[in-house]
Amino acid sequence: MAENISDKLVIAISSRVLFDLSESHDVFQNQGLAAYSQYQIEHEDEPLESGEAFPLVQKLLRINEGFETPRVEVILLSRNSADTGLRIFNSIEHHRLHITRAAFCGGDSPYRYVSAFGCHLFLSSHAEDVRNALRHGVAAATLLASVKSTANENELRFAFDGDAVLFSDEAERVFKTEGLEAFARSEKAAAKTPLSGGPFKSFLQALHQLQSEFPPETGPIRTALVTARSAPAHERVVRTLRDWNIRIDESLFLGGLDKSEFLKAYGADVFFDDQLQHCEPASQQVATGHVPHGVANDE
Repeated sequence: MAENISDKLVIAISSRVLFDLSESHDVFQNQGLAAYSQYQIEHEDEPLESGEAFPLVQKLLRINEGFETPRVEVILLSRNSADTGLRIFNSIEHHRLHITRAAFCGGDSPYRYVSAFGCHLFLSSHAEDVRNALRHGVAAATLLASVKSTANENELRFAFDGDAVLFSDEAERVFKTEGLEAFARSEKAAAKTPLSGGPFKSFLQALHQLQSEFPPETGPIRTALVTARSAPAHERVVRTLRDWNIRIDESLFLGGLDKSEFLKAYGADVFFDDQLQHCEPASQQVATGHVPHGVANDE
């Protein structure tokens, strides 16, 4: 009988965000695929250094220590071939990461497998792979190079922007086309009408489900909404989360203030936002994923 992982929180990551592949990528860029393949084979017994997503993956897998049956699965999705990917699996073993499932796609995009694996989140350094995953209904983000966080080792802290990430971009489109005053009037008038879900709603639901398996205030996961909204546009957000029956541990309504210092104070392990103008300064404080979705990313 085939094994079922549908009851787990499933996170897909690319090899270039799990490990630092900058040196071998330079070989590929400057000398081509054949030289890259030879380089990886010659160095396959040399463990790779950690990449942007490595600390996050460690914390995710550590959650399983509290269960008899693992509740979190991390899956590797890579543009490498199985041949060049051997170094990656050797590095996984060296770093004692319990990652057993992978798709090596031999140069093609691996996004096709995010739905087949039942992934709730896909993290990559390849923006087009991320866009394709989002188009197929999977939460996805491009991880930016960032200063490593010094967050709490015993707790995994996620932070999310609201519009175009947790929620649809319907309200943000009003702001972009008509301005702040029209946005505030529109949101006040629609305060009791829940917002539609954005690309990260399903991931937040999966986190909430996992949180609910721990006694209150003792779980290893904490979530925060970090939004540029302020009163009176806050009410619709609160009522939307209530309608979804989803718990958010902390909510920061910043009224347009820079988010970076607040993310540092919260101790986020990773922050997701749809706007690069917010992601780039945030990445100086915490690991940050750009979500190329919504009106701010219309081509």
